[in-house]
Amino acid sequence: MIKTLCPRDYNEAIQVGHFFRTGTPVVMDLTKLPDSEAKQFVDFAAGLVFGRRGDMERLSPQVFLLAPYGMIARSSDEEGE
Repeated sequence: MIKTLCPRDYNEAIQVGHFFRTGTPVVMDLTKLPDSEAKQFVDFAAGLVFGRRGDMERLSPQVFLLAPYGMIARSSDEEGE
């Protein structure tokens, strides 16, 4: 299961953290937020994935995938590195 969240203000960051910490990949759609709050979410998510050894991938300019540790399969391009 992947949880998709489309927060409307920074107070909803707790939901992103909750699902991610339980091992659920999260798609974080920041298109409804002003740029200043979207930046706060990206900073929060970067700290979250770093601290939990996960991964964050940009899917589009304001949509990100947060994957818990071990959930992202490496592409064949990355395997050779």
